[in-house]
Amino acid sequence: MKGLPVLSLLLWVCAVYFVGIYLFVGGFLLVRLEVNRTSTCGDVLQPGVEPVDFCRSQPRFRRVVLLIIDALKIDFARFDPDNTAPRPYENKLPVMEETVSFRPSHSRLYPFRADPPTTTMQRIKGFTTGSLPTFVDVGNNFASSAILEDNLIHQFGQVGKRVVFMGDDTWESLFPKKFHRSLPFPSFNVKDLHTVDNGILQHLYTTMVGDDWDVLVAHFLGVDHCGHRFGPDHPAMADKLTQMDGVIRSVIDRLQNDTLLVVMGDHGMTDTGDHGGESQKETDAAIFLYSPTPLFPQPPSQSDPDVVPQTDLVPTLALLLGVPIPYSSVGQVLLPLFPPHGQTEGAVRGLSQLEALWINAKQVNRFLETYSGMAKDIPPQSLSQLKDEFSRLSSEYLTMIREGRSPSPQLATSLQAYLTSVRDTCRATWARFNPLKMVAGLAILAFACLMCFVLSELSLVLIRETGPGLKAPVIVALTAGVCMAAGQLLTQGYMEVAWCLAAAALSSELLFLWRARQSRIITVAKNGSKALKCASWLTPCRLLAPPILVLLLRCASLLSDSYVIAEGRAVTFLLFSLALCIPIHLNWDGLLLPSSHDPLKPAGLLPSAALSPSTVRKESSTLLACLGLLVGGLYLSLSFHGCREEQGSCQPSPFLSPLSRLQDSQLKNLHYVLSVFSLGLWTYLLRRCLRHYGNLNSSGGTVFTARWILPLLSVCLGLHWAVSATSEDSFRNLAELISLAQLALPRAAFCLLGLGLFLIWLDPLTVFMKPRSGASSRGSSLPPPSYRASTGISPQAELHHLIPQIYQRMRRSLDDGELSGSGEVDNTPAVKAYGLGTVYSAPLLLFCGLLGIGLLLLHPEGMALSFLLLLLEMGALLHIHASSTTLSGLNDSYSGGFNVPWTPVVLWSLAATQFFHATGHLPTFPSIQWGAAFVGFPDGHTGTILPASLVTLNTFASHILFAVGCPFLLFWPLVCEVRGSKGGRACGDEGEDAVMEMRLRENPQQFSSALLQLATRYLFINGAQLFASVCAAAILRRHLMVWKVFAPKLMFEASGFLVGSASLLLGVTLVLRVDVAVGRWFKRLLPDTSR
Repeated sequence: MKGLPVLSLLLWVCAVYFVGIYLFVGGFLLVRLEVNRTSTCGDVLQPGVEPVDFCRSQPRFRRVVLLIIDALKIDFARFDPDNTAPRPYENKLPVMEETVSFRPSHSRLYPFRADPPTTTMQRIKGFTTGSLPTFVDVGNNFASSAILEDNLIHQFGQVGKRVVFMGDDTWESLFPKKFHRSLPFPSFNVKDLHTVDNGILQHLYTTMVGDDWDVLVAHFLGVDHCGHRFGPDHPAMADKLTQMDGVIRSVIDRLQNDTLLVVMGDHGMTDTGDHGGESQKETDAAIFLYSPTPLFPQPPSQSDPDVVPQTDLVPTLALLLGVPIPYSSVGQVLLPLFPPHGQTEGAVRGLSQLEALWINAKQVNRFLETYSGMAKDIPPQSLSQLKDEFSRLSSEYLTMIREGRSPSPQLATSLQAYLTSVRDTCRATWARFNPLKMVAGLAILAFACLMCFVLSELSLVLIRETGPGLKAPVIVALTAGVCMAAGQLLTQGYMEVAWCLAAAALSSELLFLWRARQSRIITVAKNGSKALKCASWLTPCRLLAPPILVLLLRCASLLSDSYVIAEGRAVTFLLFSLALCIPIHLNWDGLLLPSSHDPLKPAGLLPSAALSPSTVRKESSTLLACLGLLVGGLYLSLSFHGCREEQGSCQPSPFLSPLSRLQDSQLKNLHYVLSVFSLGLWTYLLRRCLRHYGNLNSSGGTVFTARWILPLLSVCLGLHWAVSATSEDSFRNLAELISLAQLALPRAAFCLLGLGLFLIWLDPLTVFMKPRSGASSRGSSLPPPSYRASTGISPQAELHHLIPQIYQRMRRSLDDGELSGSGEVDNTPAVKAYGLGTVYSAPLLLFCGLLGIGLLLLHPEGMALSFLLLLLEMGALLHIHASSTTLSGLNDSYSGGFNVPWTPVVLWSLAATQFFHATGHLPTFPSIQWGAAFVGFPDGHTGTILPASLVTLNTFASHILFAVGCPFLLFWPLVCEVRGSKGGRACGDEGEDAVMEMRLRENPQQFSSALLQLATRYLFINGAQLFASVCAAAILRRHLMVWKVFAPKLMFEASGFLVGSASLLLGVTLVLRVDVAVGRWFKRLLPDTSR
């Protein structure tokens, strides 16, 4: 088998796809341009003839305490006295409503709306800079880099205010060396509810009574972590909110008259405790403002805002504390905190509403002018309108100041409208696209899809020595990349890697397609009409074939936000429909039922493809039974789906919740029993399949893994679930032991998994062989039959003779229960063998089974049922494919080829997407199961690579399993040749018996061709879906739902393709590794005289 050409071609195709993704994403998800300028105290912002130092004027407040309760959604802060049966998160923070009711001039409570993405780092950026983080910033949430834009922390430091911080260590990475004193605590471990909060409380009150601070920032994480771990509707949430209520009361008691208290959440949370998206439950937090001195000059009224945007906190705090508003802020001051014009004397000092609005508007206009001069992405018409509006308002305001007359009531309203317009314009504009990169990425991906299709159709030609290889495309790619780099250096003085990669990818694609066309022309010229018929690729008949039609429908659905939202059910329907086409098509061709045999038909040189009526009935029954199993599995898998915010009344599957969240003990026990049963059945089915085909008789590493590591891994997983489901308060005396088990069991499972996968790779052969020994009694287990290898002929002919001889005699031995080879000469070399017929599929099956258990470890316990359905559906699809291949062979003479049709490959790809949803995942950021990062690491991580890898494995588990298992589509029809009857899928009544996967060894060139064709077809199907997502994002980039639906879908589709491609390469490489081991086995088997 030619493994190197197959692997190199696949690596090249994947690399081209990766370049296309990189280019398009680089053009679609650009970060907005940051203006690295800072405001200063000398900026002329206040009206007047002479410049003034803004920072020297008397501020409204000298100090501020900023309490950030992470994920404090507005529902947590509200109090309803009429609610007699509150849920765990309701009525647990009465201090806010009580203070607002009894001291309305000192306090207010507002909904505090965040801009998506609602992740902690982006929210900290938002309410310290006043800017709007872009969509792509979500990718930096766990690799926070320092904020370079002007921000409140920098401004406080510029005027000499001492900032003391304690809490979430994200602040340390965002504002390095900016604090007078800091007490950071690790934030990534969402299972830890108390470390950060308790650490803050140890220092908060002592710091407050001291005099070495001006700004105190305390960022609590317990509420957010409780939501991630248990969800909001859990007693642990009630305890945490009650604790926060006590904290707020204690802080209020310690406040001085010149101090402002701000209690706020950075974002909300969904009903499952997650966040990151833009649903109202995720964006609506709470903000509570309080001061011991009167804070609000007027009582609450209808003019108070219904919702306070998070960016508005920046200019409000800046003006209340007497520091310049950060340069890039687009926030608007919160007017109720400022007195009306002419009422600034007396108890309330500081700026009036109109003065605050004027300073705010002038700062925003300055930023707009600077930004529009640096970046040309704001539409000229909108920019002109905003400038004209500010000029009009500025003229009106300055005229009013010069003439000393009272302002008109509309002026403040107009200034507010101007500030709102600027923010809306910026929000619409900062989805900055690079059309040239997007077009280049689209072109590369389109040619990559075409290239995959061509590779799948010309796989046999490409494998031959005379076929178009990779040498020329690689040389052209390197040349084009170097030329592009040299041109950039000469013309621009710098080199942009993206365009070098684009030139290399496009040139290699075009050259390969041209050479493939030339090879096709030569093939047609040599072979005439037969080759021409085979090379008719894009005829209407082929395009309208069920698998291609279903693929086109799947791609078209990605252009609709409704279908993307309902993707789980849409893919399930397409999968069911295409599977149903198989028996319908077979019945249409008259192949589903036995046909009468024509005795007058002469026998040809090749064996007849006719099957006995009983075999046909058996294959048809198998196909229909597996179709029923597939339909049942698809129906049951719908019970494990999650819910998007757009789906309204949808209720997420209860199996998505970890056992630790369940309060009902009986329900918890039932879920645990079902999970353990599913895990046990998974293990049993794997071992049963391997035993059935004789792959558990040898003493190699793979068999050792199947016999010992597989069950031990399952036991570790079951014990880990039991320990994880145990409440911390259930066994106080065993708390240390439980903590140790939570750490040791999953790590032991990881070690067993790594050892098992390594042993499979090191020694993948599952064939049992030994020299012939004395006969054993019939009462004992049936020994392997013995076979003699011929001597005196060439090694290649020896192999061709040995393979069918082994299988003819082995099957007779297994079917009749008699020992073969009893008439052999005692001194003649002989061999006993088991498991040779599934020598390729057995290690791949065990590899996928172990990998599946490892991926299950990263999921909630209830997903064991879903993973069991995944295994059953994989088996059903494989048997449907095998039976349909057998029945379809009734029309064709045996050609020796191993081509896998499009239908099973499309089904396989659809099943991967379907089980992405059936394992509780969705193409949205809030659905990411972050808890996977802490399996085996309850105390958190020191870096980000390992937790990111664990979350990636959790998210794309179905893509990984189906991609690694893709070669099963090639092997399974061969494995099922000897299914049941004595004749099996024989090629004749008394002719050559089926030799299962050893046919691949007889035809190494066709084996390589079929493996390459299968892999490229799978890549083409996944690549077509990726291309459709890319087209949807490009075409609908100004669509209302682009950042809510299409952009997240693009990110997940691209990530899934990257992970799936790497997994496919892993599966193909494992097959090549097994092929090398099989070749060595046969070399050892041959006698010395024939080597």
